Amino acid sequence: MTIAINARAAQRDEIGGVERYAREMAARLPPLTPGRYRVIRPPARFAHRAGHAWEQAWLPAAARGAELLYSPANLAPLAGRRNAVVIHDVAPIRNPDWYGRAYGTWQRALLPRLARRARLVLTVSEFSKGEIADVLGVAPDRIAVAPGGVDDRFAPSAAGPAPERPYVLTVATRIARKNLAALGRTRAALAERGIDLVAAGSGRAYMRAEDGGPRPLGYVPEADLPALYAGASAFVLPSLYEGFGLTCLEAMASGTPVVAADRGALPETCGGAALLVDPRDEDAIAEAVLAAIGDQRLIRAGRERAAGFTWERTARATDDALSDTLRASS
Repeated sequence: MTIAINARAAQRDEIGGVERYAREMAARLPPLTPGRYRVIRPPARFAHRAGHAWEQAWLPAAARGAELLYSPANLAPLAGRRNAVVIHDVAPIRNPDWYGRAYGTWQRALLPRLARRARLVLTVSEFSKGEIADVLGVAPDRIAVAPGGVDDRFAPSAAGPAPERPYVLTVATRIARKNLAALGRTRAALAERGIDLVAAGSGRAYMRAEDGGPRPLGYVPEADLPALYAGASAFVLPSLYEGFGLTCLEAMASGTPVVAADRGALPETCGGAALLVDPRDEDAIAEAVLAAIGDQRLIRAGRERAAGFTWERTARATDDALSDTLRASS
């Protein structure tokens, strides 16, 4: 086996963007080049915090014989010299206040050393590539970009019966960088028109959350997400920092018009297919969300934009980058 895949993040029960990426790559890379890849999965109890020791100590031994160890979820064995690691963003270093102290300290200690020692660093956007080069000190020619994708479950046809009350949706982990508190005026403006504002997504112990904004739905299971997106009147993500913005693409693919912050990777990911706003301007966010509802141009542009991002494309870009790294070292 030439490349081992670290599937620790793929084992987690609750799925965010990083976990989705890890699951898709663990499933899609092996069929591309049969015999090249071997997926290494820990027991479920090691998927989260308890898995740090598994990842740092047991995984390198389990991957013995592989020329590369591909880790798609930010972290990898620090002692390894054959790492190909996907770093989605450098948010814990750019703004440690968004995270708990222990998590921030761990990330600041590990990420720069991992990135500099890795045989290959991959990331999900040109924005994040620039951040990694700037913050972690990695030469840009050592960073490959493999954006995330959208699968065909996300489509207008996924919508169920019309909701009892129309709603605008956001899908975001409960962390302060998602800036959901800035949606207070949006919620009030929508309520005046008989429209709810709801947020799907749970908090995590290592993230600092904030109060206010949409009505929380909590974590929504994977199977229910396509219908939730497709049934929404609009989608909004006022995040202060995103390495990619997968949820915007999922909404677009679902035929839902999108409003997104003009920060981080969101302008790059959304292209011209979303209304971009200053995430610190609550009035501007509210106005954009109201304008997006029913906007057929946005709906058409969004579906066309999302169609260009597939997990097959992500897997092929990843396989190509890994192949180049193997050839360079042969």
